[in-house]
Amino acid sequence: MTPSIPFFSQLWRRIEATPKPVPEDSLWLRVLVQLLVIAGIVATDVAIEEPLNLWAIPVSILGATWSWFRRRHRNVPIKFCIAIGMLVALAAFFGRLFGEMNDTRLALARLLIELQVLHSFDLPRRKDLGYSMVIGLILMGVAGTLSQTMAFAPVVLVFLGLALPTLILDYRSRLGLGDLEFKSKKTSQQPGSQVNFKFVGILFLVVVALGLIIFTALPRFPGYQLRTFPVSSPIKMPPGQFDGRQILNPGYVSSGKDQNNNSGGGGTGLNQETGAGTLNDTFYYGFNTKINQNLRGELKPQEVLRVRSQARGFWRVVAFDRYTGQGWEISRNDRTIPLRRSIWSYQFNLFPLITQAKTQEVVQSYTVLQQLPSLIPAMDKPKEIYFPTEEIAIDPDGNLRSPLELREGMTYTVVSQVPYRNRNQLQQASTNYPKTIKKYYLQVPEEIEAKVRKKTEEILASVNQVAQNKKPLDSTYEKVLYLAQYLKQNPNYKLQQEPPFLRKNEDLVEAFLFGYQDSPPGEKITGGYPDHFSTVLTIMLRSIGIPARLVAGFNPGEFNYFTGLYVVKNTDAFAMTEVYFPNYGWFAFNPIPGMDLIPPTVEEDQTFSALKAFWSWVAGWLPSPVANGLQAILGTIILAIFQGIRWFFSLFTQGWLGIFSGLIITTVIAFFGWLSWDVWQGWRYRRWLAKLPPEESLYQQLLAVLARKGYPKHPAQTPLEYASWLQQYHSIAEAEVIDELSQGYIGWRYGGKPLNLEQMRELLMNLKKAHYKRFSLQSWLKYIKR
Repeated sequence: MTPSIPFFSQLWRRIEATPKPVPEDSLWLRVLVQLLVIAGIVATDVAIEEPLNLWAIPVSILGATWSWFRRRHRNVPIKFCIAIGMLVALAAFFGRLFGEMNDTRLALARLLIELQVLHSFDLPRRKDLGYSMVIGLILMGVAGTLSQTMAFAPVVLVFLGLALPTLILDYRSRLGLGDLEFKSKKTSQQPGSQVNFKFVGILFLVVVALGLIIFTALPRFPGYQLRTFPVSSPIKMPPGQFDGRQILNPGYVSSGKDQNNNSGGGGTGLNQETGAGTLNDTFYYGFNTKINQNLRGELKPQEVLRVRSQARGFWRVVAFDRYTGQGWEISRNDRTIPLRRSIWSYQFNLFPLITQAKTQEVVQSYTVLQQLPSLIPAMDKPKEIYFPTEEIAIDPDGNLRSPLELREGMTYTVVSQVPYRNRNQLQQASTNYPKTIKKYYLQVPEEIEAKVRKKTEEILASVNQVAQNKKPLDSTYEKVLYLAQYLKQNPNYKLQQEPPFLRKNEDLVEAFLFGYQDSPPGEKITGGYPDHFSTVLTIMLRSIGIPARLVAGFNPGEFNYFTGLYVVKNTDAFAMTEVYFPNYGWFAFNPIPGMDLIPPTVEEDQTFSALKAFWSWVAGWLPSPVANGLQAILGTIILAIFQGIRWFFSLFTQGWLGIFSGLIITTVIAFFGWLSWDVWQGWRYRRWLAKLPPEESLYQQLLAVLARKGYPKHPAQTPLEYASWLQQYHSIAEAEVIDELSQGYIGWRYGGKPLNLEQMRELLMNLKKAHYKRFSLQSWLKYIKR
């Protein structure tokens, strides 16, 4: 019914007069596009690990069904309602955007899903379906940046499996070929009426294989190109209650506050700060203001962190400066400095100490999987941290502290200025230590100082005697390396499954080196737990005047090749030794047997770190001789390739002779590349023909001959239509041969009539000869006319 108001009446008539959009009648294309959108919606929920958007699936299906039945109508009222709904969705988007200032990906994904749901109620044209396809692709891209687990991989494969036939149907629609027709084998089918599922399957496997290869070899450049980092939503804390002195560790028994109003532990766990006891099997004992190394037990493996980083590293948590005889403590806990950020930004600036070593910026994003103490893991020398709370704290040892325990699901980002470990520079480092360094990092209990110093000097003297004519260990760096290797490899100091408890006044370092007092009769037990090795190395270095401290953190964890994340477990936590080098800062050494002497850190080139990690994963499944052999062979091949490329480009810097040589080599390579490609194409074509029935093979050869002459067959043409069309371009004799071959093929294909194969082959051979003779004659006549 036309509206009675003149203005609206005129507007309505104009709308009615406009031509209706050409509807898309392919039901299968609509179904596949809807499945693509559903895959994108599911992907976002899988990535964020929450079912926030599943409501959109049934609603969008309802909208797509409505669009199918209303595709030939104008749907003007529906369009007005959709426009209003999109404005509401945009207002909601800006509201979410203000609440998630630092990471807008999830807000963007929700906006796209809401727009797609509204859009699904009006999809008359193929172009409208194309918009839905693009939205599904964008949702997959957003989900890919949010995902941190392998659960996203099956959704990607499903999306790819749906996308290939969708693109085929979209292309068929553009050509006007209509929808697919599924008929029985007995029923004749028009050319191109069905999708070649075998081809689609092969294409799917090829795309997946190429994607994995590209992902493996994709360069990982150091540093992020964008400065918007992943951070959890803001966490509000009561003002004025955080001074940074307390470390909350659920694994420790709550011990209250000491005389300095400082407290450690704050939890309900088993770990106790002094005396013999049993380890908590969930929380690593080393993340506290005080640690007790007279605890016995082991951790049960649990995943605690996922880390995205462009470089492998030691995720440093806490450092200790005072040795207590049976553990460590932070002596300057009352000098912790609280830091406060702006309410408009998540960024805290930390201003690390200046170093003369070359540094590299490394960005790490951490996601907490299980509750952790209120210490913030970070790579060495953090300069910026993006954290959800408005306050954090830092102490004199560089330990970062949160006002609350790290909660499950929390995400934060750290930017570290990590120094390179240059052995030559560190060997030449001065031994003129600042007073503050000597005051806090040379402390050794008087009861064991002389005994430990004598033992350490004997070890170093022995290597100088063995070296004879070689250069003695006269640098701090070489002394530290040797002592760490000595502890790792000396059979007298073994990793103990359950070392004896220390007595009340027994010193850990003395017991480790010279034997536990509670050793069985006639047996002297030395060695200890992994962290005991690091404590012993730290005190040995202090005894000879080398400043050192104990640092605890996480190994990089297991690298997930598909997600690009390091998965860290609580069992990856351990302690090692940090040594101070004037003008260069602190560098770590790991004396624990079975672990790398130098912890993972930045290298000169980690561009292809994913490829290295993939090879390490593959080599881990192979026997050592096989892995070493393959590594040697692949290394030789890759080195030869790079040397060849370098030599080739160096030709162009050697004057005119080098340039001409390079051009000649390029021409030769291009010719042999073209020749190889041509031979390979011919081999594929002959192999394909061999798989066909002889009758089909003859007809396909006929089509190939005519296509080379410039008369290809259109997919919509029948064989007889094609033969009739060719008559105007060929001689009577050639047209008769083409018609006879076409009639014979049709009789065999659709009537089941046998063919005289010998006769057909002879006719095809004569047609080929006529083609070549005609081509030669035409070429000669053109040459004469010139």
